Amino acid sequence: MRIVLGVAGGIAAYKAVLLLRQLREQGHEVRVVPTRASLEFVGRATWEALSGQPVTTEVFEDVDRVAHVAIGKRAELVVVAPATADLLARAAAGRADDLLTATLLVARCPVLLAPAMHTEMWEHPATVANVATLRERGVHVLDPDSGRLTGADTGPGRLPEPDVIAAAALALVPGAAGTDATGPAAARPRDLDGVRVVVSAGGTREPLDPVRFLGNRSSGRQGVALARAAADRGARVTLVAANVAAEVVAGATTGSDRVVVVPVETGEELRHAVRSAAKDADVVVMAAAVADYRPETVADAKLKKTGGPAALRLVETVDVLRELVTDPPRPGQTVVGFAAETGDVTGSVLEHGRAKARRKGADLLVVNPVGDGRAFGTPTNDVTVLDAAGEVVATAAGPKEDVAHAVWDAVRAHVDGPAGGGPAAGTLRA
Repeated sequence: MRIVLGVAGGIAAYKAVLLLRQLREQGHEVRVVPTRASLEFVGRATWEALSGQPVTTEVFEDVDRVAHVAIGKRAELVVVAPATADLLARAAAGRADDLLTATLLVARCPVLLAPAMHTEMWEHPATVANVATLRERGVHVLDPDSGRLTGADTGPGRLPEPDVIAAAALALVPGAAGTDATGPAAARPRDLDGVRVVVSAGGTREPLDPVRFLGNRSSGRQGVALARAAADRGARVTLVAANVAAEVVAGATTGSDRVVVVPVETGEELRHAVRSAAKDADVVVMAAAVADYRPETVADAKLKKTGGPAALRLVETVDVLRELVTDPPRPGQTVVGFAAETGDVTGSVLEHGRAKARRKGADLLVVNPVGDGRAFGTPTNDVTVLDAAGEVVATAAGPKEDVAHAVWDAVRAHVDGPAGGGPAAGTLRA
């Protein structure tokens, strides 16, 4: 596939070198189009050596070949990483003052922008408006990761890891991902053919008033990876997505007719959507971070400051996972829960996970540590899979796509049992 890799002038440009190598190793032809400023971080010689293609930055270079038009017209996919605040602004305004922005105007193929900048720049109203404009036009703009930035700063604005960008970009072009017959995608088993799966993903939001809500840091990436992995292995999947960004959902749905997405916002909406879809499901995976509490009342108008403390009364929400176990929508289905734990003075992450596994009663519980830059909003995860008795049956660490397949391996092992007669044997038809 013919890919244009745009590189804007940010310190994260060095990560684009790894992205270029990854795309090339998958057999794609990559033309790098850097901005002039980006060459202060990574030089022209590096791009030409690794891409095997000439590198130009201005519309007045290669004039005889009309490069400022030809490159964009020829491209089958355009990826810009990093996309700085300046690049986002120029792209939103339709500028064509260098070769990269001219290419963006000409391209009619899928375009993915991976922003990277300081938190203040990402959250500035101008950048927020520019991102919204680009998304309205059909451009796929990733949310940046949260973590260490230049210097001692931390916060949202970090460029996602190259493997995450590559997966999100290739997912926009049907058939582009996993085309290498020797790669990992080719080795995945088709052991879920005919199996009907429900996966919940993301984080629920419980409204306080028309403006504010109680929420959490879940991006939905692990749930989306689970949905995609199940579809790749042959399952028919319903993805109940709680406040998951469109470009993240695209990682599960693009190029697949096996994933149906049901968007929800609150915990109660998620509960109804999951139970409705689960009536015909063989497996339900509750990967969403569902709020444990919601405001007792929701204000009709925006709450105002009063100059003093504000009281907020919370009530417990329904435990959706526990309800699926005690009152299953379909008898005999396999239920898999997720437990995000931090550990505290009363116990470790695993100890809390074991207690929750015994309390919830799900067939499997996937326990993962969160906080301090782990799990939420990151491209990787580190999980321990427990059975209903709290015993460890599997562990996995690495990219969330790989973790997703490890979870499905654990589901298959649980269903099949030591000799094909495990506790849930026969639940899956495949």
